[in-house]
Amino acid sequence: MKKLLTGAAALLLALTLPACGAGRKAAPESVPTGAPAVETALPQPPEETKAPAEGQAEIEETAGEELTMLKMKIGDTAVAVDWEENESVEALKELCRVEPLTIELSMYGGFEQVGPIGTRLPSSDVHTTTRAGDIVLYSSNQMVVFYGSNSWAYTRLGHISDQSAEDMASLLGQGDVSVTLWMEAE
Repeated sequence: MKKLLTGAAALLLALTLPACGAGRKAAPESVPTGAPAVETALPQPPEETKAPAEGQAEIEETAGEELTMLKMKIGDTAVAVDWEENESVEALKELCRVEPLTIELSMYGGFEQVGPIGTRLPSSDVHTTTRAGDIVLYSSNQMVVFYGSNSWAYTRLGHISDQSAEDMASLLGQGDVSVTLWMEAE
């Protein structure tokens, strides 16, 4: 313990000695010689500089910018999505606000890919007939992305607007895929 205190005292002394006098102002010319100089500022320890933690640079770039746009990628392909304005999409945005969300989808029925979100979202299921490009919430905790059509009770999340039915079949009809969701500033 004594060595630790001695080391701490030596470090404190090393930090403050070079700064002695750095915070002093020169005495005004009207002060008679021999009058004590008045110290107006205390020496400050040097500022520490730290390398950003991994992933910190991306967070700092968007600091001050509001993350409002939910983005989606199927495998390595970024897709444009027209998201619904409902509680389910807002809850999905909140899940992605801190870090991207990756959902592992599996082929089902020859017309859709489905995978667990990892939590329950608010839902308002309505009997719906889907088409290629539709994104829905099933059973409050599963995301479904369609490359064909189906009729069932779902909560609509959005529609992929920049891919044709053929493009969707190519993206989703060849085997299981990963979908990544993240938030960006507008």
